Amino acid sequence: MSLEIVQIKSLSGGNFSYLVFCPRSREGMIIDPSFAAEELLARAAEKNLRVLLVANTHGHRDHTEGNRRIMAASGALLAASPLDLPQPDIPLAEGSVLKLGEETIHVLHTPGHSPGSLCFLLPPGDLVTGDTLFVTKAGRADLPGGNPRELYASLKRLAALPESTRIHPGHDYGPSPVSTIAFEKEHNPYLRCADVEEFIRLRMG
Repeated sequence: MSLEIVQIKSLSGGNFSYLVFCPRSREGMIIDPSFAAEELLARAAEKNLRVLLVANTHGHRDHTEGNRRIMAASGALLAASPLDLPQPDIPLAEGSVLKLGEETIHVLHTPGHSPGSLCFLLPPGDLVTGDTLFVTKAGRADLPGGNPRELYASLKRLAALPESTRIHPGHDYGPSPVSTIAFEKEHNPYLRCADVEEFIRLRMG
């Protein structure tokens, strides 16, 4: 059995938030509450879920704004990288795992957009990418803590995942709300760069 994913778009900034849950145990987590805390809580209540975790792909305010509201309403713990968010309840790093019911979520450290940027790999083959990889685009690397060389390495790593892996980005910036690694390798110019220098010219130009 796989985890189920509900994608919710906030009215501000085009952010995507995610309600992820185990349909058997009814245990859930919310990734990047953004400005959609009330809708996320309502959807969790509709589905009779116990929200155990709030997880952030990175620490920028447009992704973390709803954290406190979700945690206050549900008692959920905060799971995030301490490189981006100070003293999370569950510090995450490369190789960390999170449990929902009988399912395991694997954490990938994908710096470049921010020092503590993370992606969440959900069974059987879904990847929540935050602001690292968008549909046909990539995250910025010019904000404080950004690093284009690290972002290039992170994108190359994601491109090496199985081509059937479904991409769930942090913003609605592309032609569709969800994509695949195969589609991105064919259509995303940032994944088609021949080397890091070409990537830096494209991303930072």
